[in-house]
Amino acid sequence: MTDEVGVITGELELHTRLADDGTLILRIRYKGAAEWYRPEGGAYRLHDPRDHAVVHRVLADLLHRPHG
Repeated sequence: MTDEVGVITGELELHTRLADDGTLILRIRYKGAAEWYRPEGGAYRLHDPRDHAVVHRVLADLLHRPHG
């Protein structure tokens, strides 16, 4: 679910960014589209910037479900 348009399905792209204060910024879009959407949910904060890469990988793997 996204804040802007609700459910999106299909081939998606994930962008994550870690702000200086540790806030994890998430965006999702349809593959190749211009517009990014915010997933529903609260603010997420990482206490160690080294965790950003693994969190991104986990989220990307959750989105990539080729078998349903």
